[in-house]
Amino acid sequence: MDISKGAKIVAKNWLKIKNEEKFLIITDEAHVEEAMCLKEEGAKLGALAVVMIVPEHCPQLGHLFDDMIDLFSNNDVIVGATNYSLITTNAVKEAIKNGKRYLSMPLSSNDGKSVLTADFMNMDTEIAKDRALRLISYLDKVDDVRVTSKNGTNMTFRKHNRKASYFNGVAENPGDFASSSFEVYFAMEEDKTNGTVILDGSFGYIGAVEEPTKLTFENGKLVFIEETEDGKKLKEYMKHFNDEGIYVAGEFGIGLNEKAKCIGRSYIEDESAYGTFHIGMGRNLALGGVHDAKGHFDLVFEKPNIYAGDTLIIKEGEIIV
Repeated sequence: MDISKGAKIVAKNWLKIKNEEKFLIITDEAHVEEAMCLKEEGAKLGALAVVMIVPEHCPQLGHLFDDMIDLFSNNDVIVGATNYSLITTNAVKEAIKNGKRYLSMPLSSNDGKSVLTADFMNMDTEIAKDRALRLISYLDKVDDVRVTSKNGTNMTFRKHNRKASYFNGVAENPGDFASSSFEVYFAMEEDKTNGTVILDGSFGYIGAVEEPTKLTFENGKLVFIEETEDGKKLKEYMKHFNDEGIYVAGEFGIGLNEKAKCIGRSYIEDESAYGTFHIGMGRNLALGGVHDAKGHFDLVFEKPNIYAGDTLIIKEGEIIV
């Protein structure tokens, strides 16, 4: 698939761009080609499309955009097509509240190929929605979620008064926000995550995990990272935020996209992959949480057993409800 086909999926099928809508594409210097394709596909549908380019070497643009809420409010549809996700920012939260549509489409990749050319872009949005609603029907009945795995994971998450939701790419109505990550998610209570998890999928923007690495959480915070080579990479990556808030577990997610593979090619594909779950570290403001931090990134884990209360809803990565 070429870039233009991926851009068409986004503009026509996901955003359902309408005639004369104001369409803002925020991108960085590394992804101008993708942004221009999105602009072109939006224009074909009658949108007044504009591309805004921001600096490439800015790991987390969230706080920059929190100062640009007025810019967001002057557009009907906004796409964050930068290396990094902006979906957890206050600016996005305010835009959604004011009836704007927002799509988070992080374009960071580790193989030099555009995310818009990836096969996972072709996932059926209705199948993902059906899977999501089945899982949410169980998750929203309980306060506690537990995850285990054959390799030693044993974690508990609490979500009292927190609702689960989902992303399947689609943001067609005023106030909708979406992500190119196809997933069920909720913002867990920020001080209630406890246990041990074996990191064996990928770690955010860094790429695939080569050696399973033990992580320990206490009262919502990551307090131990095993001294494997991957563990050392993760420690260095988290240090560069220079923010203790990045060590807080803010989001719980379950991948829904059967066309995605967790192989470290791109973080948005990794966390979407069917058969995985992820823990989003750091900021969770637009996801239903109250925690702010200088960034947000996801740790992805393979083949979990997931319990909603006492009910097993996912067995070794397979949805069984």
